[in-house]
Amino acid sequence: MTRRGAGMVALAAAAVVLLALTLRIAVASLSPLLTAIQRDFDVPAAVVGLIGMAPPAAFALAGMFAPSIERRIGLERLVLVAAALAAAMLVLRAVAVEAAGLLAATAGVFAAVGVANVLLPAVVKKYFPSRIGLMTTVYSSTMAVATFVPPLVAVPLAGAIGWRGSFLVWAAVAVAAVVPWVAMLLRARASHADEIEEPRASVLARVVRVPQTWALVVTFAVNSSAAYGLFAWLPPLLVDVAGVGAVQAGGLLALFSFMGMPVALVVPVIVSRVRRTTPFYAVAVVCGLVGVAGLLLAPAAATTLWVVLVGLVPLMFPMVLVLFGMRTRSHDTAVALSGFVQSVGYGLAALMPLAIGVTHEITGGWTAGIVLLGAAVLCIIPAAVVVSRNETIEQAWERRTGRTW
Repeated sequence: MTRRGAGMVALAAAAVVLLALTLRIAVASLSPLLTAIQRDFDVPAAVVGLIGMAPPAAFALAGMFAPSIERRIGLERLVLVAAALAAAMLVLRAVAVEAAGLLAATAGVFAAVGVANVLLPAVVKKYFPSRIGLMTTVYSSTMAVATFVPPLVAVPLAGAIGWRGSFLVWAAVAVAAVVPWVAMLLRARASHADEIEEPRASVLARVVRVPQTWALVVTFAVNSSAAYGLFAWLPPLLVDVAGVGAVQAGGLLALFSFMGMPVALVVPVIVSRVRRTTPFYAVAVVCGLVGVAGLLLAPAAATTLWVVLVGLVPLMFPMVLVLFGMRTRSHDTAVALSGFVQSVGYGLAALMPLAIGVTHEITGGWTAGIVLLGAAVLCIIPAAVVVSRNETIEQAWERRTGRTW
């Protein structure tokens, strides 16, 4: 590798890590401060509900539009736009003076984050083609850290410098994430490496005709359904069915969130080395069903164990991220696959928190919601069979159609 090439790869690594920090900080830094914000201006329950629904909804919309925009302006340019928009919206969130402004800035943040979510696997595919597992581990682990750290420090930070100051600290991280993307774009331009390929609208049309794509959609949807459903409802569910206190329930939610950290560290590297997915699906299904059964049949007997087991279902998130790179030949196919899977997957996942809430409202209990979660986990099994075929999206399309991609 040339010195110039090595410098570009190092710059890309820094850019990926800083952007990964921004992606989860933007999501995790708001809810702990809602009480402090409400001392300055009213935030109606409806707005809080919209903010809660915003991440999966915004991610789904971003997944729909990001691939077509990327084809027109280029990968690095669009990531830079997303990073800059996220930084700007985080600053605006810090200076909001009413609920509508807070909601608008938050929606803008999530839109930018959604675009970056789609593009990061393609960045890894382009700049680290022989280190996809390692780099996916790096950025998914970074996102895991950035998920559980802000809730721990946001409130003490707000106590020291105010909630606006706390927001500005996170905004500073987002601003720092913009810098290496600017440098990457300037380097690419200087070396004439930023030429945009001809738009290939046919890529998405081909991707959606491959069964593996839909199996990844199901996998991603179940993963995100479990995550967002339990992020929204796990504390009150545990208080009612397991008899724990509110503080302990909050700690168990933090434990559920933390389970993403160890799996993010090991899953992408192992998947890229063994090139098999069946064992990971098996762990997710067995652990998820045992955890669900425990919450249904003996919630108070081993509450922590049930939460840990259900918390292993989202191991599929880093697995799918690494498959976006491993199961595609080119970065434009990776963008199309990532965009479609995340768009449909997040759209379906947004229904789980709503479904658990509605069934709880109708029945007055949590049994129906827990059963829904178990039913979702069962949907992984046929998806696992399809994904176990170790072939790229392009190969699968060529095999099915008899034509060259």
